[in-house]
Amino acid sequence: MTYNTYIEKQFNIGELKGISAKTMEEHLKLYAGYVKHTNLILEKITELSEDTEKNLYTIGELKRRLGFEFGGMRNHEYYFAQFEGGVVVANPESNLYKKIEETWGSYEKWLGEFKTVAMTRGVGWAFLYLDVTTGNLINTWVGEQHEGHLTGLKPILALDMWEHSFMLDVPPSEKKKYVEAFFENVNFRVVEGRF
Repeated sequence: MTYNTYIEKQFNIGELKGISAKTMEEHLKLYAGYVKHTNLILEKITELSEDTEKNLYTIGELKRRLGFEFGGMRNHEYYFAQFEGGVVVANPESNLYKKIEETWGSYEKWLGEFKTVAMTRGVGWAFLYLDVTTGNLINTWVGEQHEGHLTGLKPILALDMWEHSFMLDVPPSEKKKYVEAFFENVNFRVVEGRF
């Protein structure tokens, strides 16, 4: 069994409004840790697979942990990519914007629901997904890095709601300010490209 090594991506993120450079610097270090640990787990599984019968339990537990580390790696890649290229507001002429209006009645209603999802108590992520089978757009909460991902759906927009995303800038009791700052910095051209 051989796995390709996952490589830490580099992101070209300029100065952000309401999200400090220090927060981004620390956040990118956490992302690097997810990449590192994804690779370490896959290496260990390969090593233990020489005797799967003897190592069945350990391999199983490593596979559980892989979901968390891999989810952390990939979620952050979606998240950071949304800040590259500077702010680009959602384009009312884009296919995504039109689909949002078709689904929620207006962009503002979608945004309100998405922000409500983001305010879910606990650590996790707010995601806008595309169900490629039906064409539906769905807002949802993902616990930690992996619990609640909707199988087979394509992430369109990802908002990290772990405290490390904002605690250097605002206290957890004011995380709504971070949610607002996030939307002031998103490059919707990137988001629309995923749709």
